[in-house]
Amino acid sequence: MAHASLSWCLGAALALFCGSPWPPAHSALAPENEVPLRPTTWVPEGKITSVILPKGRTRRLYFTLKKKAPAMSVTVSPCDLPIEWSLAARTLKDKPLKSLQWSTKKSTPEVWWRGPGTEEKMHGFTGNAVNTYKGPSHPQATIYILRLRAKQQNTRATVYLHEGRGPSGAFPLLPADPRVHTVGVGMTSVSLSWAPSASLTGLPETQKSYGYCVLANSQRNHPSLCAAQVSAGKKKEQKREKHKEDRRRVAAWPILKEWWWQQWDSDPKPQSPPSSPADEYPGIQCACQGTESVCTVSELLPDTRYYFDVFVMDRLNGTSAAYEGTFARTHEEAQAAVVALREGELRWVTFGDGGSGSEQFFSFRPRGWQQQSGLLTLQSCGGGEKVTVTVSGEGQVLTSQAVGGDLVHIWLQGSTSYLVRLEREGSTANPVLPGGPTASVKIQASSAYHRTEVPSLPSTLQIKSFNRLRGCNTVTLAWMGTEERSLYCVYRRALGEREAEAGGASALTAPCLGPESRSDTERVLCKYFQELNPRRAVTTAVIGGLDPGTAYVFDVYLMRRWGIPIMYASKMVKTRREC
Repeated sequence: MAHASLSWCLGAALALFCGSPWPPAHSALAPENEVPLRPTTWVPEGKITSVILPKGRTRRLYFTLKKKAPAMSVTVSPCDLPIEWSLAARTLKDKPLKSLQWSTKKSTPEVWWRGPGTEEKMHGFTGNAVNTYKGPSHPQATIYILRLRAKQQNTRATVYLHEGRGPSGAFPLLPADPRVHTVGVGMTSVSLSWAPSASLTGLPETQKSYGYCVLANSQRNHPSLCAAQVSAGKKKEQKREKHKEDRRRVAAWPILKEWWWQQWDSDPKPQSPPSSPADEYPGIQCACQGTESVCTVSELLPDTRYYFDVFVMDRLNGTSAAYEGTFARTHEEAQAAVVALREGELRWVTFGDGGSGSEQFFSFRPRGWQQQSGLLTLQSCGGGEKVTVTVSGEGQVLTSQAVGGDLVHIWLQGSTSYLVRLEREGSTANPVLPGGPTASVKIQASSAYHRTEVPSLPSTLQIKSFNRLRGCNTVTLAWMGTEERSLYCVYRRALGEREAEAGGASALTAPCLGPESRSDTERVLCKYFQELNPRRAVTTAVIGGLDPGTAYVFDVYLMRRWGIPIMYASKMVKTRREC
């Protein structure tokens, strides 16, 4: 028992000598305005003081005025988020005695807090706009207390103190009409104008301490350059996180949370005045910069809403003032006319001579309820021209390919409507087709209710004539068909002596000359043919009523319910003179 008492007494003595190892608990009855034992932030007169505001924590700044200062002005500039701030004057009944022994950890404002006195609120404001208190000084104030608090998120603000009745001259002046006006809107540019600032109009031309900075973005208007820097920093940080590059580089804003709590009460260090907005606000890029009160912001995206802010800068003091921003939507791009293709309509597409890059648009909506499929057929008729067709459905490109002299079949399936784009890459002149119109591309679209794929084509498009079966008034022709039942039409055209003697390609029929462009007198016969075995799909026709010793050009067309008629290669045959 004696040993236990001795141990307890020894522990109590050590506790009294060394102090309690636990921190003193804050009393629930402690006053709200109790000042912690931390370094005091004094607001100097005539200098900008930057303040870090942690969320939910009240920052206190202190200042005193000269005895002969009749008035004062306090300007608080929030960065981007709303804050609460108030100004109060505290009057002490008795000034603390210098001989009074205080702890070395206690600051001068804390010593004054301990003494008896009264406090009077002089001003209060809540918001994210720049706010200034102007008024006479308190006749009996011992010290002034400035309280700032951020409720939403961590942010920052600046404080400027001016003694006297006149203007401080630290901030640029805004005109009576601080609005930014939209002068003109284009597809990729917007022109702006605003009333000039008195800070610029009252300066000589040699002095260039003031200037404008115009900012443009697609998100929102910014109340200050600091808010614009925060937005630019967040956008840069999001891009950096997306690409996962340069993780060691820290964006100028937002600052890390740990840095907030380490620096929340540190004294601001004086900085040299910035020479440009980019020096004071990293990440800021002015679309226009200078002393002119007009600006044209270019290199914008069409059909996009943009927000424009104008700031007048004081490079000497490192301050700025914001005009009332505006917004505008750029014009849409000029949309090319889209021509609807009717069911089964054969259309000749002619490109102008306006150089390369000419294009035309068409739309087609297949018929049908359950299975909306169709067939698009194209054929280029321009000698040497390069034409590309691009088919899109529901905003996605389905196919893109070149169109040549041979027929191109594109199967349409999966969308309710299709957009067809024809683009000419070359600029050669279109040849004039004999007996037909001048064209570059033939196009036809038709619905295919019962089909599931592109129809089959003949194995060859050559026409064969039999010399043994050639007579004075008749010739026998043969060509390959398909396993599908189709209509074949034969056309003939007599050649003159000069054409027959010249022969060659000039005497043959142009590939793009379809049956719709031929005369009815040239049609010899039309017949249906079908053979399930493709190897045996050969059909013949005996053409009579011909003149002896005359050269003829024969053309065979494969006619279908859908698609452009398929033309076989022309065949020139001369009847016998004597039989």
